[in-house]
Amino acid sequence: MKNTSIAWAVALIALGPAAAQPAIVEQSQEGLLAQQIKALKARTLKNLVFVKGGTFKMGDFGQIHSPEGLPYSADTDNKVLHDVRLDSFSLSAYKVTYEDFDVFTDAMGQPRISMHRREVKHRSVPGVPAGVNWYQARDYCQWMGKLLNLPMGLPTEAQWEYAARNRGKFVVYATDNDKVETDRNVISYDGVSEFERKHMLDLPVVTMPVGEFPPTPLGLYDVINNGHEWVQDWYAPVYDTAPQVNPTGPQSGEFKVRRGSDSKGGESLAFNSMTFTRSHSEPVLSSRFSSSSGEIKDSGLNPHKPITARCAVTLKKPVR
Repeated sequence: MKNTSIAWAVALIALGPAAAQPAIVEQSQEGLLAQQIKALKARTLKNLVFVKGGTFKMGDFGQIHSPEGLPYSADTDNKVLHDVRLDSFSLSAYKVTYEDFDVFTDAMGQPRISMHRREVKHRSVPGVPAGVNWYQARDYCQWMGKLLNLPMGLPTEAQWEYAARNRGKFVVYATDNDKVETDRNVISYDGVSEFERKHMLDLPVVTMPVGEFPPTPLGLYDVINNGHEWVQDWYAPVYDTAPQVNPTGPQSGEFKVRRGSDSKGGESLAFNSMTFTRSHSEPVLSSRFSSSSGEIKDSGLNPHKPITARCAVTLKKPVR
């Protein structure tokens, strides 16, 4: 091995600096990526929160919990309340950030996302959740699972709601105290405006750095807002009312379920992001738009900026 290294060095010297420099740069980049992957693996393991399984009533539980005995939400797709039993699992305390996702795309030889000149400033702020489509979110979590040798992927819709409700309790808001308290446990519109001014951003933002407000009692951050979150399930407009065990949703569909919200503090968040609130969209959104002349153009901007993800491990015991 020593002789081989000497021979390689002699060959580079013989070819001159022009040949040696690219090899050194390439080796340096590979070494840096290896360090980043190692750090991401350690960070991912550290941030996994174990969620002990159990049985809960999934959906809008207002009719059995509110003082008036009425649903908390006027939406119809979070009805009807039904029993779900889940095995234990683990869920990431934080949403996937651009720093995390950059390691993935670099390792896969893919271009980085949100690199439009009007988006770079925002995505360069440390800790901002990565705006990804459903397939990118799934692929990231599965890639990380392979690196860690764990059964990792997107959480199911039932797992997400169970965790947001502190293991299925009657929790309306996924904050530290089941209340929405603007500028204490959720960001305000003024707080977002100040963030935009501070970083001299070119576009209005919908996501802020993760972990800046108190976590839920389980230790999960930014569950109620700071970006919608993809889950595994295809969307169904009506819940199956039969008791279910580890449900994964329909086998196919047109839309994927999103949980959480990109709303800021105040009344809009109180109405739009309860623990059972559901939203949905196509797995991949279009960045095309119709100009004033009627011409279809591509903005080049990332249409998924308000949607991110956190990964889950379907293992019945803690991973650490």
